[in-house]
Amino acid sequence: MQTSEPGPTPRRLPRGRHALSRAEVERVHRDRLCGAMAQAMAEKGFVGTSVEDVLKRARVSRQSFYALFSSKLDCFMAAFDQAGLLLFLQLEAAMQGEGGEGGGAGQGAAQGEGDAAEGDAAERFERVFTAYLEALAAEPGYARLFLVEVFAAGPEAVRRRTRVQRDLAASLADLMGVTGDAGRFACEVIVAAVSSMVTPAVAAGDMKALRAIRAPVIEHVRLLLRSGVMDV
Repeated sequence: MQTSEPGPTPRRLPRGRHALSRAEVERVHRDRLCGAMAQAMAEKGFVGTSVEDVLKRARVSRQSFYALFSSKLDCFMAAFDQAGLLLFLQLEAAMQGEGGEGGGAGQGAAQGEGDAAEGDAAERFERVFTAYLEALAAEPGYARLFLVEVFAAGPEAVRRRTRVQRDLAASLADLMGVTGDAGRFACEVIVAAVSSMVTPAVAAGDMKALRAIRAPVIEHVRLLLRSGVMDV
């Protein structure tokens, strides 16, 4: 089984006097603590992680921790938000990287236009879904926190995860040009199914299994587009 280690914790502050403002120091500490929380999630899970575990990985004092967070859960939720931000930035970059090639002059017929719309939607999905999988593979600690340990962190964490799922489904519908209720519900089903499929691979740290999901999911979405369910 192929595994991947969590990414590096953000840089430490320089020793001695430095020119950073208090706000900048707090930002660096927050980034380090969120990164350390993600590392701890990959190694010990939410239940098995203590504040001390996070402090050791972040190399931040307990006083600095409690100046920023009220508890382990508070830090976890900040790391969860950071994971969501990283994910959305990756997906946004993939959406903005859309190619601009146009079709030929003879594609004016209605059927041709429909085929082109389905093809464009399929290509957009493939690009963004690939970026999604690569984002999870690149940040296994944050991925585990976001997909697995969130369910151990309690009701508020689960509610926030549900809101993210809804936002992802809405973004997918917009990306693919879906307007009808049936098509938008299909996007919700796709996001829920993908989450269910990637979670075991992330939990196992198996990036090969994670990437293996790509081809069958893309093919299934193409089938949905050809069937007319997506209403693009």
